[in-house]
Amino acid sequence: MLARGLVAGIALVVALHCAAEVQVMGKIPLIPRKVLFSNPDKAAPQISPDGKQIAFVAPVRGVLNVWVAPANKPDQARVVTRDTRRGIHEFFWAYTSKHILYTQDENGDENWRVYAVDLSTDKTTDLTPIEKVHAEITGVSERRPGEIVVGLNDRNPEYHDLYLINIATGERKLMVTNPGFDGIMVDDDYKVRFAVQPTPDGGSELLKPKAGGDLSQMSGWEAGITISPEDALTTNPIGFTKDGKFVYAIDSRGRDTAALTKINAKTFETKLIWADPKADVDSVMIHPTLKTVQAVSSTYERRQWKVMDKAVAGDFAYLKTVADGDVEVSSRSQDDKWWTVTFVLDNGPVRYYLYDRAKKRAKFLFTNRKALDGLTLARTYPVVVKSRDGLNLVCYLTLPPGSEGKVAGRPAEPLPMILSVHGGPWARDEWGYSGFNQWLANRGYAVLQVNYRGSTGFGKAFVNAGNREWGGKMQDDLIDAVKWAETEKVADAGKVAIFGGSYGGYAALVGMTFTPTEFACGVDLVGISNLTTFMKTIPPYWAPALAMFKQRVGDMDTEEGRQFLLSRSPISRAGDIARPLLIGQGLHDPRVNKDESDQLVKAMQAKGIPVTYCLYTDEGHGFARPENNLSFFAITEAFLASHLGGRYQAIGNDFKGSSLEVLSGADQVPGLQDALGKTEQANK
Repeated sequence: MLARGLVAGIALVVALHCAAEVQVMGKIPLIPRKVLFSNPDKAAPQISPDGKQIAFVAPVRGVLNVWVAPANKPDQARVVTRDTRRGIHEFFWAYTSKHILYTQDENGDENWRVYAVDLSTDKTTDLTPIEKVHAEITGVSERRPGEIVVGLNDRNPEYHDLYLINIATGERKLMVTNPGFDGIMVDDDYKVRFAVQPTPDGGSELLKPKAGGDLSQMSGWEAGITISPEDALTTNPIGFTKDGKFVYAIDSRGRDTAALTKINAKTFETKLIWADPKADVDSVMIHPTLKTVQAVSSTYERRQWKVMDKAVAGDFAYLKTVADGDVEVSSRSQDDKWWTVTFVLDNGPVRYYLYDRAKKRAKFLFTNRKALDGLTLARTYPVVVKSRDGLNLVCYLTLPPGSEGKVAGRPAEPLPMILSVHGGPWARDEWGYSGFNQWLANRGYAVLQVNYRGSTGFGKAFVNAGNREWGGKMQDDLIDAVKWAETEKVADAGKVAIFGGSYGGYAALVGMTFTPTEFACGVDLVGISNLTTFMKTIPPYWAPALAMFKQRVGDMDTEEGRQFLLSRSPISRAGDIARPLLIGQGLHDPRVNKDESDQLVKAMQAKGIPVTYCLYTDEGHGFARPENNLSFFAITEAFLASHLGGRYQAIGNDFKGSSLEVLSGADQVPGLQDALGKTEQANK
């Protein structure tokens, strides 16, 4: 239980930390949170298929919308969407070059709808106007420019039937009724080619239609490829050759790291195209019309490109001279004369260019955050840490500017540190700019990101080493990385916080409950507290993947399995929490239900353990609205400063426009009660 003097001591800690911050940060000023977490100025430019226009997202009255401009006059952009609430975060060009397509949900419920904007009139059409339905775009092809294929679970919430939708009129035609598959794949002619069927052991089968078979029935399909459980997370088809006779796949069958392969669509004979022995293939550049592989990338510590087609070798050679950072070709015109190119740095904003291939000339478009120009930003260093059982853990260490010692990537003296745990867990951290890391480093903290076992990108053996190790060896990897940081004099032992979202939030709760004195404090954002209730409340369209969850997490359908899941659940040790905890939750989260936070808070309160619990009433799994991110990070900053001694920017008016409700523990965070009172008065 927390010491009774904790709350009284908070003010003293906040008063004392200012002296320590000057020693670490020198004269480097605080970067305002709004610079780091407000909407980007402009982002995600995409060239139209005909090469004549460019689209990007930028705010309108504080909300991200899509803008379109002539490709040669990007400064003449006009806004073409009218979102006023959550902002548009994902969009793309239709192959008509006359329409923009985007997806949007309501308050984070992930009941996605698909919208089309006619650029001749700026009229927006809801292509999937059905309540409480999760839409998935399944097919977009230059051969059918006026139509797209969309999966809708309107008939059965667990399975998506495929519909052909006319972009201009919104007319919707049923293509195939899903008889029980996790997904159905179409080719560039919108012909149904494959279906993915999970197997009871956690693997899957890639099925193909029988000649003359009824595709709405299981009997209308026949076996193609069996993907074992060990390959299930590292093997999947990604597209077809131009003639449709072969399918490209990211494929780990018969090897450890996932390679790029070419599979005969009839015989399923497989040919290796390229593989990296240290990391999975993570991006494939395919010619827009010829459908040939031109370049492949993989990421161990930093992204590396392998050029496969000499036709683009000169382009990649030139792009290396344009700007620093890791490069990505983000869009291409259909004639392949124009590319949009993104350069990602660790200590600066993302840089976007329009590249003219004929002239081998890249024209700078914009950065995503102009306010970062000229600021002193932190550097991020890849490091490889050994786990206690010998695994290589690729980590990223971000250090406060001015804190570096004589050895690159090491501070002159130990620092308070944030252990930042990525979600998924079947995902990974990568090198590059992070507003989150820059924020914490600017406040005087080292930030350590760990690709623990179970993370993707490092081969199937590494992924599968995380099976049934939630709260076990996956957590040990995090602790091992912290011990490394303490041994290397990076982290000040006793001043380490654990912070994560989703699975990372679960890991933060495990850290606070299973190792209650390891961390000075913890921050959980939409994290899981009870693995059994989590698996019982997943979205219905995740049901086909339950076999995979049972194999990799635990089986909730047996008594033995439920006991195992409970033993790995933070709720089982809520009474052991001994250090301060901050929780953030979205009311409409369909993945990690609000009850995950509620039950832990209730258990802590029953034991008299204080906890600060922040609820956002218009959010889901993570926060889309900048106002909500600003408010939660303002609270987090004060919370961390009071327990680790880092620098602190007052909350100020960072609650403005937020849906924040503090359900518990406002008195545990310096300045929070006053800020809530001022916000309440302003709203009146």
